Amino acid sequence: MARVNLLEVIMVAAAMRSKRTVSVTLEPSLLERARAAGINLSATLATALQHEINGSEADRWKRENRDAMQTLNRMVEERGLFSDDHRAF
Repeated sequence: MARVNLLEVIMVAAAMRSKRTVSVTLEPSLLERARAAGINLSATLATALQHEINGSEADRWKRENRDAMQTLNRMVEERGLFSDDHRAF
């Protein structure tokens, strides 16, 4: 009889509660190659989604703050940097 590590069971149960099952459609050959390579599909998708979300949020921030950044750049062009009088180089 296999010995069960209680901490491992608790960690797996906690992970299962914090995740949701979804359906993803892939080309069969791509799925076969990923399985043959031992790629964890869930982890790979989570990483790719996080990368895409980060990019999307950065783009949104740039759009939302474009006017403020242009104003700041214009101020720097007209008056210089705030630290110009204090830097030693």
